[in-house]
Amino acid sequence: MQPIQLFDPASSTYTYLIFDPDTREAVIIDPVDEQLERDMAALGEHGLRLVWSVETHTHADHITSAALLAEHAGARTAAPEGCGIGTAAVQLKNGDVLRFGGEELKALHTPGHTAGSMCYLWRGNVFTGDTLLINGCGRTDFQSGSAAALYRSLTEILFRLDDETVVWPAHDYNGRSHSTIGAEKAGNARVAGKTLAEFTSIMNELHLPKPKRLDEAVPANRHSGLRHDAGGGPAAPRNTAGYAGDVEPQLACEWWQKGDAILVDVRTDAEREWVGFVPGAVPLPWKKWPGMALNEEFDESLKAAVPPGKKAVFMCRSGVRSIAAAKRATELGIEAYNVLEGFEGDPDENGQRGKRGGWRLRGLPWRQG
Repeated sequence: MQPIQLFDPASSTYTYLIFDPDTREAVIIDPVDEQLERDMAALGEHGLRLVWSVETHTHADHITSAALLAEHAGARTAAPEGCGIGTAAVQLKNGDVLRFGGEELKALHTPGHTAGSMCYLWRGNVFTGDTLLINGCGRTDFQSGSAAALYRSLTEILFRLDDETVVWPAHDYNGRSHSTIGAEKAGNARVAGKTLAEFTSIMNELHLPKPKRLDEAVPANRHSGLRHDAGGGPAAPRNTAGYAGDVEPQLACEWWQKGDAILVDVRTDAEREWVGFVPGAVPLPWKKWPGMALNEEFDESLKAAVPPGKKAVFMCRSGVRSIAAAKRATELGIEAYNVLEGFEGDPDENGQRGKRGGWRLRGLPWRQG
């Protein structure tokens, strides 16, 4: 069974969907924010339920949609632990396995393009990110890159896989879709038959231009595609079209403690289970996606939860659904606000999120330890 390969022409990025044919549970690898609607449509077309959104590294040429897919599809996020993507629910180490249905995706730490870069093995396929490209490889001149580390990753890890292993890269700029380990081992222009010294010389002489979106993409991708700019203290609401405004967590908490506002948690039941609960919040999942009918159950439950004269402050994991829900509440005649930043689970002793809940800004009374 082959992966579903999707392409973003603006960045020449390949995104992959793989799934268990029996349970229809799916994994997406290296999604692109500007292709969110396409990817959601692909999930619907194939009847898939997305359970994991996975990165091969911190991308410099596009922004991931990982956080958006967590919001809209309920996926858990996973990323290599050495990439600094602190918002990912799971920080992957070499040899870790992600399970979906009866299938397994195995992580291989392959540093070089970046220090944390990983490739992923599934059913005789390897998703190589920017580590191994078709007749090429990723650059090593920025973002903790190392030509020596990349050479070892290519020759001592990837090239030791079976020759028949199908290579699915994160990019191709010449219309090619895939290759094999055997083909790359025999004919890759940068590494096939080269010594470490020869490879290092080739990489040092590339002199490639800086990626156009480097300064924008890397900071956003370290937050799973969303920016989180923590404020210094309680701030006044910011006027926002479609709802009353955005508020810092401290101010929303102050309103809530005084009894002026109802806190509404629009995450799914599954998210609350693995990321953490907020005691006292009204659990009301927001499941609306563009094109779906309005959720009458949500409307009725919301009107019942928010008495006349009270504000409603909406929270989710990162702020996507809470904004949408605040807009809907406003349409229903409720004074509604979005809580900035979102609820991010605290890392457990292994650095993984989803074990203990908590807001990113510490010390709030609704934080669960």
